[in-house]
Amino acid sequence: MEVHLGDVVRLRKKHPCGSYEWEVVRLGADIGIRCRGCQRRVLLPRRTFEKRVKAFLSRGKDPSLEAGANRC
Repeated sequence: MEVHLGDVVRLRKKHPCGSYEWEVVRLGADIGIRCRGCQRRVLLPRRTFEKRVKAFLSRGKDPSLEAGANRC
C-alpha cells in the first residue's frame, strides 16, 4: 500500500471521540496518524495500519513526483 504524508484515511473502527478520519503525519516502519476529531496522535506498525484502513478520503502530495518534476 502506498502511503504519503498528509493522506486522510478512514479506519474500520471509530476512535472513542467518535471520528473515523485520521491524517498521516509520520512514515517509516511505523505509521504516525492524528485523529481529525480530537487531534490525538497514535503510532501503528505499518502492517496493522494497512489492515485497519478502509478508504483514502484524500491523498497527500507524493514527494517522488515533486522531486522528479524539477529535475531535467
